[in-house]
Amino acid sequence: MESSMPENEIDHEFLPYLRVYKGGCVERFVPDDVIPASVDPSTGVSSKDVVLSTDSGVSVRLYLPPSLTNINHKLPLLIYFHGGAFLVASPFISKYHHLLNSLVAEANVIAVSVDYRRAPEHPIPVCYDDSWAALQWALSHSSGQKDEDQTEPWLKNHADFDRVFLAGDSSGANIAHNLAMRVRAELGVELLGLALVHPYFWGSEPIGSEATVPSKKSFVDRIWPYVCPSNPDNDDPRINPMAADGPTLVGLGCTRVLVFVAGKDVLRDRGWLYYETLAKSGWSGVVEITETEEEDHVFHIYRPESEKARDLVTGLAQFLNLERPTLP
Repeated sequence: MESSMPENEIDHEFLPYLRVYKGGCVERFVPDDVIPASVDPSTGVSSKDVVLSTDSGVSVRLYLPPSLTNINHKLPLLIYFHGGAFLVASPFISKYHHLLNSLVAEANVIAVSVDYRRAPEHPIPVCYDDSWAALQWALSHSSGQKDEDQTEPWLKNHADFDRVFLAGDSSGANIAHNLAMRVRAELGVELLGLALVHPYFWGSEPIGSEATVPSKKSFVDRIWPYVCPSNPDNDDPRINPMAADGPTLVGLGCTRVLVFVAGKDVLRDRGWLYYETLAKSGWSGVVEITETEEEDHVFHIYRPESEKARDLVTGLAQFLNLERPTLP
């Protein structure tokens, strides 16, 4: 007679993010200090949560700035994807809730922060599928496709669907890029902008300074194979959009791109390569890059009150207020 394994026996670990037990329990070590939706006392930004699917549990947190004066006042729409190596974090933890409150207040935009499902319980491509569903849900408000009782009034009344931006940090920036690669071909939509903050792109062969930091490189080498067991290749075009045999970036469905990199980040050189590759691809938009020297990966999330973090948020806010270029 077979005996079952003790539920508290460790099956595998991906430290410092999580530990998985043979009983199926996943223990995450990044704090999940959930903050309820509310009116933020320091910025006046309002937030609320909307469940998009009762089957999957996928939801979004919406943000509305305090400056709206009438029901017809339209503002840029930001759809944001949090980071966390596809493994940890959510829109509801204090660090991301604080970031979105600050950004929405400064940029004066409507924001949708997406709570996609995470690996290892939900491996790649679940996060992309959930995020794509959230993007479609948001954009469906532009054409009156929804029944009145299914319409989200914050989006219907205040979102300017000619000024839609995707943004994210780290793995969230990766998600934003992959969705921007689909919108034109699959939805016939041209987004105004894409903002990638310290994007998680990688590859099987080291570039730039990656080989000089072997401990960081070996850690990043393990992430994609862990979250995407169905194709554990670090040259999968979803994680390496610059791969020689991947789809060309000319199909990116937006008119402007802003890439942020940090000087001490092991992902820095991939961000620069993405910028250079996109600029040379034949894509017809405008791409810019901003580097924060002497800072590491997503420093603005962990030290939001630092001067450089405030500068990053200000730069992102300014990007979200760009107007769509006028056609000749």
